[in-house]
Amino acid sequence: MNESSAGAILTLRGEYIALAHAVKAVGLADTGGQAKQMVRAGDILVNGVMAVQPGRKLRVGDHFGIAGGPEWTISS
Repeated sequence: MNESSAGAILTLRGEYIALAHAVKAVGLADTGGQAKQMVRAGDILVNGVMAVQPGRKLRVGDHFGIAGGPEWTISS
């Protein structure tokens, strides 16, 4: 997985990525535990809706980020 310099694209290596892993991969969290806490606290939006399940599967075309902040789109 990698991130573009603009922070807009997260490229998948497989079929999906768990939300908490994606949050960590783009640098919104320093650790997996911190990423899970952010998701459970409702700090992360997926496709414009608050997500609270760290294991939620993100697939190509989904987008996620912090409300009012940067957003990433899942790409293949």
